[in-house]
Amino acid sequence: MEAHTFLLQLLIILVAASAAGELVAAMGAPSVIGELVAGIILGPSLLGWVEPNDLLRVLAEIGVILLLFEVGLETDMGKLLGAGRKSITVAIGGFLAPLILGFAITHFLFGQSLLVSLFVGGTLTATSIGITVRTLSDIHRHNSPEGQITLGAAVLDDLFSVALLAVLYEFSVTGEVNWINAAKVLAYISVFFLMAPVLAKLMSRVINVLDQRIDNPGLIPVTIVSLVLFFAWLAHLFGAPELLGGFAAGLALSRRFFLPLGLAVQTDSAFAHKIESQMKPIVQLFTPIFFVMVGVSLDLREVEWSSWFFWAFSLALVVVAIGSKFTGALMLQEPFHRRVVIGMAMVPRGEVGLIFAGLGSAAGILVNDIYTALIMVIAYTTLLSPFWIKLYYRMFSQYFTNETVKDRA
Repeated sequence: MEAHTFLLQLLIILVAASAAGELVAAMGAPSVIGELVAGIILGPSLLGWVEPNDLLRVLAEIGVILLLFEVGLETDMGKLLGAGRKSITVAIGGFLAPLILGFAITHFLFGQSLLVSLFVGGTLTATSIGITVRTLSDIHRHNSPEGQITLGAAVLDDLFSVALLAVLYEFSVTGEVNWINAAKVLAYISVFFLMAPVLAKLMSRVINVLDQRIDNPGLIPVTIVSLVLFFAWLAHLFGAPELLGGFAAGLALSRRFFLPLGLAVQTDSAFAHKIESQMKPIVQLFTPIFFVMVGVSLDLREVEWSSWFFWAFSLALVVVAIGSKFTGALMLQEPFHRRVVIGMAMVPRGEVGLIFAGLGSAAGILVNDIYTALIMVIAYTTLLSPFWIKLYYRMFSQYFTNETVKDRA
């Protein structure tokens, strides 16, 4: 591709993503949905102005690495460790149920291969902690009992999903399901996650000292992006997907992360906050490219809309995607209305689900019909979940108000 053509396509992507994201956000929906829709409009499904190519795929890859860095950076390990048994129950139920049901339906009911079925089940395990946090914060319930349980469970879900993603990445590279290789990958990842935080903390101390001594406004963004890319390369070296390196780097640099067994390298909260504020514009520049490219990779014109398989498969996935996330919540010894809210808050798949689907599509494992069905399910759960939750709180506000009065008493 000639340079001027690439620059024009990049311009179109950035402007369309920004405009669509803002428009959708103004309507009360997550901006990621607008970016996904922008990709569908720009891609072969409608206008055909943008086509997937190697340069855009590289930028999208950087975007997803930085996105996982931000997820790690915003992970609250204190909440994770303090969430307790209830969050663990919700997380395990909300992870295993969609994985098993999604796999079983895809493999046994719709006759897909083992690898395709694992990718479908894996995609359905995701929970978008960003959308969950934003929704609960909007209605001032993020510090409520159900809010704390949900946030702890969503963080655990992220960790489970990242580990599963590494295994599926190994399967996509080899093109076959090999459980021995999967066990090796998980062992390598365990070693990587033991080494990475210590290394990242030490390197961040060096960056902090340099920042205090050198008057260079671009020092932190340049060095932190370099650190993230180094960890992405290191993750690949360990046989894990590159985006796992971004997650590990973000987790280690989080203001709320500490190392166990007294090995903590003291965290400078002010410096950690400075990293967050200076990295956010860079993350927000690259991540929309990833979501737009997810939409661009769809070709709705090639979907057999009259096919019973497509509609039956999509409907089955929607039922599993919603119903399975209530599994862990319904196992809690909590009032029923609280369990319902927790289950609803675990439903949105958002960016994490799109990462799974994107990896499967890029590896050629998910064909167009299955990929499209997954994207529709992710979009549906992400777009409508915040509205369900707000409506439910409005309809049953008296129950939550009574609980608040009792807690104060």
